[in-house]
Amino acid sequence: MKQLVIHPERCTGCMQCELACSFVQTGTFQPSVSVIKVHVFDEQASMAPYTCFQCEEAWCMTACPVNAITIDNVIGAKVVLSEVCVGCKLCTIACPFGTIFYNPESNKAFKCNLCGGDPACAHACPTAAIEYEDSETKDWVGPWAERLNESFLTALAGEPS
Repeated sequence: MKQLVIHPERCTGCMQCELACSFVQTGTFQPSVSVIKVHVFDEQASMAPYTCFQCEEAWCMTACPVNAITIDNVIGAKVVLSEVCVGCKLCTIACPFGTIFYNPESNKAFKCNLCGGDPACAHACPTAAIEYEDSETKDWVGPWAERLNESFLTALAGEPS
């Protein structure tokens, strides 16, 4: 099965992934509604993209009281069925990564759906920091989490990077 693989060391912070995502998902270039975000590590002067990890044990899916989050059997993505979603926001609370969002205009949850198997973010990334590929491992978050941990430990120690 294909999945998004993130290479944070390749990210330049150009935000092309956010623009492409917002355009495909909403028809507008509006990064605030993108479901991929670029995290800025100020202390290290570096960036790293992140989005829904498509967790095997999807807490968002488990928390949904109306089963509005389901698995797309073709691509394996956890997707929000907007016609079923009641806007209770329990999924947004349950997600430990903060990668499922609530749209106050539609009163519905939304998240990465891998663009139906052709992720715009991966196509838009000029440095291949985001790739959509067959992967043996399901832990693409590992490198991103390691960078976050390094940043946090550096900040705690008060050391310049």
